Amino acid sequence: MLMNMVDLLAPAYKNGFAVGSYNVSNSEFVEAIIAAAEEKKAPAIIQIHPDEIGYTGNSFPAYIREAVNKTRIPMAIHVDHGATMQDIVQGIQNGYSSVMIDASAKPWEENIALTKSVVDIAHMVGVSVEAELGTIGSNELSVDNNGVNEILYTKPEDAKTFVEKTGVDTLAVAIGTRHGKYAHVEKPELRIDLLEEIHEAVDIPLVLHGGSDNKDSEISKTYKHGVAKINLSTDMKNAFFKQLRKTLEDKPDDWEPNVLFPDARKAAKEMVMQKMDLFQSTDKLKYYKL
Repeated sequence: MLMNMVDLLAPAYKNGFAVGSYNVSNSEFVEAIIAAAEEKKAPAIIQIHPDEIGYTGNSFPAYIREAVNKTRIPMAIHVDHGATMQDIVQGIQNGYSSVMIDASAKPWEENIALTKSVVDIAHMVGVSVEAELGTIGSNELSVDNNGVNEILYTKPEDAKTFVEKTGVDTLAVAIGTRHGKYAHVEKPELRIDLLEEIHEAVDIPLVLHGGSDNKDSEISKTYKHGVAKINLSTDMKNAFFKQLRKTLEDKPDDWEPNVLFPDARKAAKEMVMQKMDLFQSTDKLKYYKL
């Protein structure tokens, strides 16, 4: 059941849990996420990065919309890290229910102006908008090319002004996460104290990017302080391809997708279900009108 992000996150924000938002680049991941959501009775978000849509093509979102509309699970389809107005318009035309404009690397006034323009356009057609303030760190394994190696933490006072001036629906904040795996960079500690201050300053759902590879004990604190959406890509894809490599080694003479992919899809599904438990979105359909 396709929903606007505002409606999808409202119960999470109110009741202190987070909805997982999972990056996809093929049908295997879509099926794994939906299967996990149905088994766990958990709301979920399917998101596509512009680099991923460049690979899959513009017909892919139509497939996702059909798959989402066939399930009774509340879900949103989201543009992840749209960098330009073209990314946003393309997402709206492709039927996404939510978009992200990431102008966090731009000067303050440019970030506000571009985000406000996106909000004005998207809200006219019932599409919700996420923006980013501060800069999430990244590393060489990340698909996101807009990140930087250094984390620029979100200032609570800036978050308050930014939300007031743009009218954005959700805000991605920088509190110590990085995109991708931490294999080649220092694992930072999450600034829960800073998150608390940001939550006090703004009254909209907050978003945590770079949800892979952080301590579960840290992640579990974030949705108690306003985080209602947690992005996840690396952990799910790593589970999928780790199992696929094993299958290819075990079955070197097989080439049929229906032989090679099922175990990998299962591994991805199991990882997503673990995250749904961690985010405490499992068994939360009771908060939605289905």
